[in-house]
Amino acid sequence: MSEHGIHVHGPHDHAVEHEGHKPGLGQQVAIFTAVLATVGAIVSFFGGDTQNNALLFKNEAVLERAEASDQWNFYQAKSMKQNLAELAAAINADPKKVEFYQSEAKRYAGEKKDIEKTAREHEAKSKRFTEMSDHALHPHHYLAISMTLLQIAIALASITVLTQKRWLLVGAAFSALGGAILGVLAYTT
Repeated sequence: MSEHGIHVHGPHDHAVEHEGHKPGLGQQVAIFTAVLATVGAIVSFFGGDTQNNALLFKNEAVLERAEASDQWNFYQAKSMKQNLAELAAAINADPKKVEFYQSEAKRYAGEKKDIEKTAREHEAKSKRFTEMSDHALHPHHYLAISMTLLQIAIALASITVLTQKRWLLVGAAFSALGGAILGVLAYTT
C-alpha cells in the first residue's frame, strides 16, 4: 500500500487470494497433516505416560528391594548375636549366665522370624512393582512404532505437496493407517 491509499497487488498476492480458496491438493494435504499431527500428539502423550508409569513402578520396586536388603542385614546381625549368645551359654560355667544367654539366644531367634517375614514381604512387593513396571511399559513399543509411522505419513504428505505427485498421498495414508492401528493395538494386546 502506498502513502496515497493506492493498493497494488503482486502476482503472488493475486494467486494466493483467488487460488487459495479452491479445494485442491494443498488444502487436502494440510487437513490430512493437521489430523495426523493431532493423532501424533495423542500417541506421543500416551507413550510418555507409559514411560512415566513404568519408571514410577520401577522406582518403587527398587525402594522395596532396598528395604528388603536392609531387613536381611538386620536378620544377619540378629543371627550373629544369637550365635554369640549360644556360644556364651555353651562355654559358661555359671548356671545363671547360661540361662541368661540361652534366653537371649531364644529372643534373637524369635526376632529373626519377624525380620525374615518383613524382608520377604518387601521382596514380594518389589517383585509386584517390577511386574507392574513391565506391564506399564509394554504398550510403549507399539506407541513408538505408531508415532514413527505417523511422522513418516506427515513427511510423505509434505513431499506430495512439493512434488504434486498424488500417489505419495496414498503411501502417506497407508503409513498413517498403520500408525493408527499400532496405536490401538498398544492397549489391546
